[in-house]
Formats: sequence, C-alpha cells, structure tokens
Amino acid sequence: MYAIIKTGGKQYRVSVGDVVYVEKLNAEAEANVEFDVIALGKEDGMVVGTPVVEGAKVAGKVLKNGKGKKITVFTYRSKKDSKRKMGHRQPYTKVEITAINA
Repeated sequence: MYAIIKTGGKQYRVSVGDVVYVEKLNAEAEANVEFDVIALGKEDGMVVGTPVVEGAKVAGKVLKNGKGKKITVFTYRSKKDSKRKMGHRQPYTKVEITAINA
C-alpha cells in the first residue's frame, strides 16, 4: 500500500517506513505530524480524492530539521561592471513515515 501526500506545494509518493525530505515544517525533532492524502494505492486499485481522500491520513515522525547543500547564485550585467554573487541553503525537514491510516 502506498499514498500520495501533499506538503509544501509538492506531492510525494510514500509507503510505511520511507524517509522523505520535505519543505520545512513548523515542528521540532521527534514530533509527530499528519499529512492529508491525495490518492491511495491498494492491491485492488487506486482511490483518488477530490481533493483529498476522506478519512485517510498519513502519520509521520520528524527526524530532524536542517539545511541542504549550498548553491551559488551569480547575476551580472554584461558590459556594465555590475555583478553579484550570493549563496543559498534551502531548509528542509526529514520525516519518517510511520503509518498510513485509510
């Protein structure tokens, strides 16, 4: 059994025991979180919600909050002697999926 969840403007296909990196959640480490289910995949077919499947939730446990690898952003204007170099580290939350309640 698997579920498709939506969080942070993205969708993830998860099963029990999966570890996913999602956009930063407002939760501390070792906290429990719940996600709404967009679709459920079972042995006998798939259930798609409008927009979510009624009564279905995915439970997860926050493992840690962190930042991703640094990316370099460089902008310039040719022939104008104007340039800017910036770095960015995207924050994330590492979540382990503990149960799919359907």
